[in-house]
Amino acid sequence: MTILIVGGSGFLGAELVRQARVAGHTTEATYATRPGAASSSAWHRLDLRDAGNVDAVMTEVNPRVVINASSGRADWAVTAEGPLQLAMVAAKRGIRLVHMSTDAVFSGHGRVHYDESCHPDPITPYGAAKAAAETGVLAVHPQAAVVRTSLIIGHGRSEHERLVHRLAAGTSDGLPFTDDIRCPVHVSDLAGALLELALSGAAGIHHAAGADALSRHELGVLIARRDGLDPSCLASGLRAESGVPGAIDVRLDSQAIRRTLRTPLRGAREFLRPYEGGA
Repeated sequence: MTILIVGGSGFLGAELVRQARVAGHTTEATYATRPGAASSSAWHRLDLRDAGNVDAVMTEVNPRVVINASSGRADWAVTAEGPLQLAMVAAKRGIRLVHMSTDAVFSGHGRVHYDESCHPDPITPYGAAKAAAETGVLAVHPQAAVVRTSLIIGHGRSEHERLVHRLAAGTSDGLPFTDDIRCPVHVSDLAGALLELALSGAAGIHHAAGADALSRHELGVLIARRDGLDPSCLASGLRAESGVPGAIDVRLDSQAIRRTLRTPLRGAREFLRPYEGGA
């Protein structure tokens, strides 16, 4: 079948392109500024803010499945409104849609464990944009799947891994917080789960995060040890005392998706073991 990866030039998008091609699917991808390095059948420039552009790309590709792995950060037009444009076109054409979301839709206030029944209560502009996108996508395309995930790690190419190397080299300032808890997921695990979910036909909200809840500092230490760096180079601090906006402790409960998919969602303590080389 033909699969269109929206945001194929990004970290997760590139892994989705690779895995879809390995699985034998005709795979096309979109980019916002320049094509990615991943090999796809074709690259298409896409501006999610432009309804005409979205419709034209979907007409040209005519995919059976679209996975939206794009990230517009806190840009409301791209992150909140863009997915709605995509969902409306997909619904009109009867195209299966999987839309990526984030644990940033939750505040961490009053609870730390979040399953799919929990309602978003974002406290940052990015989280608010992502929460709005979830609502819009499911309103216009009820058969779509919305997948929330956490920090995405893998192959030394994630922003979190690169930051640890910069901190170790003394070329960047930063304090990995000891009170900022998330459930990191490996990019290969997440991509495999998304493709499996896309082909399953499951709709609604799904959580797909790693099995281990770790602070950003604990995550940094695991990355440093895997890569042969000195973990003592990582200073630490408290987000609660930093003034940096964002939720402190948000742990996605991914038990439901683990029961339905074959793809494992490993914990960071497993996939960051030194002997695995960040598999």
